[in-house]
Amino acid sequence: MAVLVIDGPCRLHGAINVHGAKNSTLPLLAACLLCRGQVVLHNCPRLSDVETASQILRQLGCVIQRQGEALVVDPRGVCGSSIPESLMREMRSSIVFLGALLARMGQARLSFPGGCELGPRPIDLHLRALRRLGVKIFEDHGELVCQAGKGITGTNLSLSFPSVGATENIILASCCGKGTTVLHGAAQEPEIEDLCHFLNACGAKISGAGKSTMQIDGVESLSGCEYTVMPDRIEAATFLCAAAGTGGDITVQRVVPRHLQPVLSLLEEAGCTLREEKSAVYLKAPPRLQAVHAVRTLPYPGFPTDAQAPMLSMLCTAKGTSMVTETIFLNRFKYVGELLRLGARVKVEDRVAVVEGVPKLSGAPVVAPDLRGGAALLIAGLCAEGETVVGGVEHIDRGYEKAEESFRQLGAAVCRLPGGVENER
Repeated sequence: MAVLVIDGPCRLHGAINVHGAKNSTLPLLAACLLCRGQVVLHNCPRLSDVETASQILRQLGCVIQRQGEALVVDPRGVCGSSIPESLMREMRSSIVFLGALLARMGQARLSFPGGCELGPRPIDLHLRALRRLGVKIFEDHGELVCQAGKGITGTNLSLSFPSVGATENIILASCCGKGTTVLHGAAQEPEIEDLCHFLNACGAKISGAGKSTMQIDGVESLSGCEYTVMPDRIEAATFLCAAAGTGGDITVQRVVPRHLQPVLSLLEEAGCTLREEKSAVYLKAPPRLQAVHAVRTLPYPGFPTDAQAPMLSMLCTAKGTSMVTETIFLNRFKYVGELLRLGARVKVEDRVAVVEGVPKLSGAPVVAPDLRGGAALLIAGLCAEGETVVGGVEHIDRGYEKAEESFRQLGAAVCRLPGGVENER
């Protein structure tokens, strides 16, 4: 397996364009199943998760081709309703295909999703809502068998937690159903807005996107369209945290600053100078950051769980002690053990990590346990003195397009080499 080799410390500087959002591209690709004409999705990142979603669409009968930064999807030949276990295991968000398949085919058969091992993320909310929409669901030898023989029927729904995945599945299942679905307690993430804007561009009737209460009026069918995927706010947050941790100054371009507000406020608290423009954010960091009082992950518009690891890594060399609380996933701190190899001082108890800033980190071999943990190790390697070798790059490739090239563009000494660090231990 490949590794990323970092020769640190590296002070980041310059400008970088943010790619399209992974967490928006995946549900948009699932939504293509509902369309009766060709879809052109611009600004689609080249990620392994996006390739897995493309393989799922091909398995179901779609024709999909990449044309530069765009994916062209022809869903008119969709004839399948079953997703192989091998593809479902590749990523956690594969469950988003469930609602779209039920709306298009009236049935679906799929295994439980895989991906990063972040602890329990039960899909009970998804299944409970789909049952309320008229879907019959039972388990057969580890697979979910779902049937909507009489079609999807709109109703009033309430989510006990604003789950992004459950909200997406409800939207996808309902937009071509019968009657009206009113969803209370919906997720409000920008990626939900992006999905609704795409579906409306195809002829759906969805109101309230980005609010806790949404209304989906079922339509007979959707057409295709051309659409541009929103910028990746987590990639932008990663670049900003990396620049802050290395005492750098960068401009992240092609972003929506309002999507980054929870991150930007903590960067300011840490001592960074920020300037927001229409589609860019400029950051200048002090030589050494100050600790922040508290980082607490919450559903949007709170601090995003996907930005927790980059933020914690940045704080490892800040002056003082910071507290990071993870409220979304149980196993989000698996990467901390690898940070300790670099000289970080972090104590984890249950859902809380206490970060005691140290003057410097030292390079060492580390292995990324998951996607965002991999980003944290990259940032730590950029801050550390000497050579850091990061293994588990396949996790990083799930959410960052050619990460080494992006960081080199910002002045970092990082390269991708064949090999692995696991055998060195």
